Amino acid sequence: MEPINVDNIKAQMRKGILEYCILSILSEGDAYASSIINELKESEMIVVEGTLYPLLTRQKNQELLSYRWEESTQGPPRKYYSITERGKAVLAELDNVWADLVNTIARIRKNQFLNVPESNS
Repeated sequence: MEPINVDNIKAQMRKGILEYCILSILSEGDAYASSIINELKESEMIVVEGTLYPLLTRQKNQELLSYRWEESTQGPPRKYYSITERGKAVLAELDNVWADLVNTIARIRKNQFLNVPESNS
């Protein structure tokens, strides 16, 4: 029997919701890539720049995000990303999808546990 790689499953699950997380972060205010990464890490959503930048570019190309350059007192100018009106509409839709998904999983998990006999220990 092949061993189950739970870490791989977790990574795939996180990857699937990363774009949603980015839109959620930017809905709170404009941010540059390093600050987005830091917020994701603080939330225990581990991500590296090599993963984030292609997602930001894709979301920009889909007109979910826009960006502007801003001078920095600590080095070169920074690219600040902001969510567009289209991005806000997609985020609202994803909020509904997420709520439905969480409710579906909760129902599945509850139903599973209802069928397990209680232990008398």
